[in-house]
Amino acid sequence: MDRKMQNTILAVTAVTGFLATFMASSINIALPLIEEEFRLSAVMLGWISTSFVLSTGAVLMAVGRIADLYGRTLIYLIGLASFTVFTFASAFAPSVEVLLVMRVLQGLASGLLFATHHALVTLSHPPEVRGRALGLQVSGVYLGMTVGPVLGGVIVRNTGWRVLFVVVGAACLVNCVVAVWKLRKTEWREPKTARFDVFGSVVWALALSALLLGFTRLPGVSGVVLIVVSVLGLALFFWRETRAADPILSVDLFLRNRVFAFSNLAALINYSATFAMTFLMSLYLQYNRGLDAQEAGLILVPGLFLQAALSIVAGRMADRLPSRIIASVGMSLTVLGLFAFAFLTETTPYWYIITILCVLGIGFALFASPIANTIMGSVEKRRLGTASATLATMRVTGQNLSMGVATLVLAVIVGRHEIEVVDYPNFLTSMRISFAIFAALCVLGVAASLVRSREPEAGAPAASNAARPDDRALPADPPSTS
Repeated sequence: MDRKMQNTILAVTAVTGFLATFMASSINIALPLIEEEFRLSAVMLGWISTSFVLSTGAVLMAVGRIADLYGRTLIYLIGLASFTVFTFASAFAPSVEVLLVMRVLQGLASGLLFATHHALVTLSHPPEVRGRALGLQVSGVYLGMTVGPVLGGVIVRNTGWRVLFVVVGAACLVNCVVAVWKLRKTEWREPKTARFDVFGSVVWALALSALLLGFTRLPGVSGVVLIVVSVLGLALFFWRETRAADPILSVDLFLRNRVFAFSNLAALINYSATFAMTFLMSLYLQYNRGLDAQEAGLILVPGLFLQAALSIVAGRMADRLPSRIIASVGMSLTVLGLFAFAFLTETTPYWYIITILCVLGIGFALFASPIANTIMGSVEKRRLGTASATLATMRVTGQNLSMGVATLVLAVIVGRHEIEVVDYPNFLTSMRISFAIFAALCVLGVAASLVRSREPEAGAPAASNAARPDDRALPADPPSTS
């Protein structure tokens, strides 16, 4: 594939990641205004974020398999077009119920995007530059997080939260037009010798949804029931996948590929421990410190900027050094940052908060790019869609679990009602507890990252895919056209 097409694919996927995370970070800043307009409880407010990642996680695994069979580019373009439509529609939601439906549909569309974007970059870039390319792609994601609180804060402060959806929708439309124009004749698909496992896909979606929904309803009886149902459903799913002729998830990838299994476990733990941070900190800065949306956004910017800038560096490092070491160092820094936030008070100096956010930004950057490079390099070419979807599933499931933990702690400490001024001290307590839990989780993530089998040094020949990443196993052959 020529360099121009490589750059186009990288640019389109990086811009998509930027816009998706810009939306997510902006929504967090806008939550107090959404609460004011619709008079929402703390738990319902959390659903503005949770509904998106819940629906995304439900379809990722199935979409990865569909993309392998019917075309990764096709699925990506459908996802981009759908995401654009539902983003525009969210701007005109007349009620919180309609807004939640639009967020669910946005999430379904994002499932099509994130199940394929790593696969597209992996397929289009040769092994010697793949880490750099994935680093740039991840950098787009973190840049969206960086710009979102600042620009989103300005938009929210001066025009309201609805304009956020209009701005993101317009940018998505431009990116969609470019993507369809440039990528419509470029396609990767595997020979259609297999069938799609509909039963397994439905069971997975229902079981995962029950699990994530159950966490949001704890400690109530309904939450316990949903989690029990989800465990039974997941057991049925894995039993089915070990016997299906054409499974959507090849269980052997986890049983025989140590690197793939523990890298995905580390990713799951990392996102479980970190996603709710922006949600909690944006509310803390506005509720407990009295800042407006724009001011809160400015506090969050330095750490997010470091994430964006250092992701590129981390990607380049992953082309030359064992990514298990880079990722483990990154998660260790994350542990320190989360633990430090467990001691926040209403008078904690802003310089201290910004410093810890910078430590977390460095940690996130050192983890994300190398872990993506490791996972995508550990499987055969025919399983790239599945690998991309699995990593995305770990990310989205972790994000849901993170919001579930934060929402559960809020429900127990603050209660299931609108947050009033009298509740601010209790909110601070719940935030401290949440960060302590997240720090403990990240310790487990460090262990998962370190126990992976050693990867081959950069430039060294790799062994079997069953044992370690084989970055050389993916030939740089041009894609078929359709």
